Amino acid sequence: MENSSLKGRILREIESLIAQSCPKQKVPIKFENLHVALLKKYYNAADVSIDYHRKRVEMDIVMDDLAYDPQKVNTDLPILHANLWFRNLADFLRSCLDKDNRSLAFYAGLLKSYQNNDRILVA
Repeated sequence: MENSSLKGRILREIESLIAQSCPKQKVPIKFENLHVALLKKYYNAADVSIDYHRKRVEMDIVMDDLAYDPQKVNTDLPILHANLWFRNLADFLRSCLDKDNRSLAFYAGLLKSYQNNDRILVA
């Protein structure tokens, strides 16, 4: 039971961080890095670029993880270039949250890094 409450707390706090990171004005670089990290995790993307003004996300999605070899330069990875439009960035990022244990561990690490570096989280 405590484990499910921890999962719920992590999800609530990452959603709160997403809400804080989507201001109406220019997005600070620390929050842009958060957005890119969340999108890279969800889409398994190698490269993510967000155009906040045009409400577009461009990314190169790795289609086959088995083709990746960390021991060599990977020049022939099967990738899919995607150009997505979003209406509301916070809603779009919330829709990219997974509830599996690996993803929750990733979100907990993000929360910890933002809590330690920026002191923006409310307990």
